[in-house]
Amino acid sequence: MATNTSQEFDAVIAVCKSLFLKKTKDYGTAWRILRPASITDQIFIKAQRIRTLEEKKISKVGEGIIPEYIGIINYCVIAMMQLELNDQDPLEMELAVVEAKYTELVNENKELMFNKNHDYGEAWRDMRISSLTDLILMKIFRVKQIEDNLGQTVVSEGIKANYQDMLNYAVFALIKLEVQ
Repeated sequence: MATNTSQEFDAVIAVCKSLFLKKTKDYGTAWRILRPASITDQIFIKAQRIRTLEEKKISKVGEGIIPEYIGIINYCVIAMMQLELNDQDPLEMELAVVEAKYTELVNENKELMFNKNHDYGEAWRDMRISSLTDLILMKIFRVKQIEDNLGQTVVSEGIKANYQDMLNYAVFALIKLEVQ
C-alpha cells in the first residue's frame, strides 16, 4: 500500500480545522480564558476517555474515539496559541486571525513531523493505535510535571514540544483510523 503522509496529514487537519473554525464562529474564542493547566486537563480527559473506550470496547454516550482525537488536536493548537498570547492580548480574537494562527501552528507541526519521520522511518505506521493513546497520556503527564515545576526543565524539551508531539500522535491515530 502506497502512502502519502503529507496528503493524509493535510486531510486529517482539514477535518479538525473545519470543526475548530465552526466552533469559533459559534463560541468565539472563549477558550482564551483557560489557564494552561486547564487546557492540559482537557486534553487529559479526552485521552483518558479514548483509553477507557479502547479497554471497555463500548461507549455509553454514543461517541467513539475519533471525535476525541480531533479534540486533542484542536486543544493542542489552542494550547500552543495560548503559549504565544498573554493577559494583555484580547480574549476575543477575530476569526481570520485565529484561522491564520491555526494554519501557522499546524504547518510548523507538519514540518516537525516530517523531520521526525525521516529519523524514525515512519515507525508510527506499525504501531497500535492504543500505543499512540498511551504516548499522548505520557506526554500529558510530562506537561503536568513541567507546569507543576513552573515551566522549568533541566534537560527536557519544553511544554510546546510536548503539545506538538501529542498533536502528531493524534494525527497518526486518525490517519490509521482513515479519517479524511
